[in-house]
Amino acid sequence: MFALLWVIIALPALGAAIILLGGGNRTKGFAHLLGCATVLGSFAISLVSFFALLGRDETDRSVGQFLWTWVDAGSFRADMALLYDPLSALFLLLITGVGSLIHLYSIGYMEHDERRARFFGYLNLFVAAMLMLVLSDNYLGVFLGWEGVGLASYLLIGFWQHKPSAAVAAKKAFVVNRVGDIGMALGTMLVFATFGTVAFAPVSEVAGEAPTATMTALGLLFLLAACGKSAQVPLQSWLLDAMEGPTPVSALIHAATMVTAGVYLVVRSNFIYDYTEVAQTAVVVVGTVTLLWGAIIGCAKDDIKKALAGSTMSQIGYMMLAAGLGPYGYAFAIFHLLTHGFFKANMFLGAGSVMHAMNDDVDMRHYGALQKAVPVTFLTFAMGYLAIIGFPGFSGFWSKDKIIEASFGESTLVGLCALVGAGITAFYMTRVMLMTFFGQKRWEEGVHPHESPKIMTVPLIVLAALSVLGGLLLFGDFVTDWLTPAVGAVAHHELAFAPWVFSLIVTVVVAVGVTIAWLTVGRNEVPRTAPQNVSFVTRAARADLYGDALNEELLMRPGDRFVTGLVGFDDKGVDGVVNGTGTAFAGMSGTFRKLQTGYVRSYALSVLSGAVLVVVALLAVNLT
Repeated sequence: MFALLWVIIALPALGAAIILLGGGNRTKGFAHLLGCATVLGSFAISLVSFFALLGRDETDRSVGQFLWTWVDAGSFRADMALLYDPLSALFLLLITGVGSLIHLYSIGYMEHDERRARFFGYLNLFVAAMLMLVLSDNYLGVFLGWEGVGLASYLLIGFWQHKPSAAVAAKKAFVVNRVGDIGMALGTMLVFATFGTVAFAPVSEVAGEAPTATMTALGLLFLLAACGKSAQVPLQSWLLDAMEGPTPVSALIHAATMVTAGVYLVVRSNFIYDYTEVAQTAVVVVGTVTLLWGAIIGCAKDDIKKALAGSTMSQIGYMMLAAGLGPYGYAFAIFHLLTHGFFKANMFLGAGSVMHAMNDDVDMRHYGALQKAVPVTFLTFAMGYLAIIGFPGFSGFWSKDKIIEASFGESTLVGLCALVGAGITAFYMTRVMLMTFFGQKRWEEGVHPHESPKIMTVPLIVLAALSVLGGLLLFGDFVTDWLTPAVGAVAHHELAFAPWVFSLIVTVVVAVGVTIAWLTVGRNEVPRTAPQNVSFVTRAARADLYGDALNEELLMRPGDRFVTGLVGFDDKGVDGVVNGTGTAFAGMSGTFRKLQTGYVRSYALSVLSGAVLVVVALLAVNLT
């Protein structure tokens, strides 16, 4: 089976090529079927490969596959080669498994879209790029997948480009991610300059011999890259605008796959971060700030998808925080990444099902009392809700509690921030549940809510089951033991309390968040129009904590002034000199041209006058 690793990438790539190059009119009849079949095929191979790897001894769970020499220029060599180990195995199952469910859901969601064939081509392209990212055995291959998902996300976010908001959102996501990509490109170059190779295995073997300053620079550059892809502060501003894309895009890109690429990069580069405390601390700070930043934003959003987007930002922050804890958190970061992929994809698709029932209205103030109108959507969404708030027994309870526990071992301040984030999460997610499914009807006139077709609800049911059962990955320490060959054994802090005490504290904080949401939203009538007389914090959260305003003042306006100055210098300075020189010579030529009359007698008189002057000059010289 390991000989077929390349097929996992090739199937969706082939599907994208056939659909996109074949043209929408030629492929519209089968594009959705082909798109689903290719990803399901990749999932089948990934699943069989996983069990094959599981059957191997722990010390032999790393398979390499050389395909061809990609770059061979002087001393620089990079192979197109794949690495299949416990870390990439889990990512393959997540990408292809959840990706298959999202493809199936999209058949119903995009049924009436005239460009549905192209949509499935873009989905296949994205999956192929993401698989390349997590399967490559070197940083240059990761960069290829990294740029591929950037392109595909641009195409998918702006899929409905007839809407100016969608076109602007796609451009914004593309530009912000290019800032992060600078870190990825420079980091890859620095890896080669330092170690003479970009492959993971040889770099990890000699990483301890490199100067600490170099490892710190590498860690910070890759963190910059991770901030762009995973929407972490300060490169988080694109994520909420990206909700302009079709809802399946939000589930695939902004829940289960692309936004987790930054977490993958940090964890995969554990052999770099283990040798730089400064970079590790930076990852912890970024994750901690972002988990609170996204949670606060989620509290004030009335757009159901943007509330979930703020939640995604926050949950990725938890993962980054765990990844920054090094051996204490690598495995828990991946564990939460997996469970988050289940319950957040479930809720994004559930939000799409609600929108389908409400004539594509995304404003939760226009919802209410939907639990009976869309019972399957309600129950499956509720499973995701209980998982994300960390209700005991559900997947998020096991994965997020481990991160909070490890955070307290690292720093009391960091632990408290993670704990507060759990309480805020319970508040805003309860608010979403109450505004959407409970209370009084606030529907627009003419709206008749109805349940989605089975092609959309069956994926919801599967994801809901995974949201409930995802915690079984921790049963018997499976996920931590499984990841040991890739990220090292889990280290444990000596904590002031037993783990069950931390879980109890987190549960109490979550209960407080739920209670506050009930007291402020559940018991009161929700106005159909957002009130304007609100606190400064609410206004700030509605404005995404002024992230866009900050970027505008610190980057966009100074950059605009700088470019305007350069253009002015070019127009008035460079062009002034060039045009002035041309004008001067044009004036001179105009003056001297008057001497050229075209009459032979004038020229003869000039020659005679010149000769006389010469004779006079010679006589004057001789006389003196």
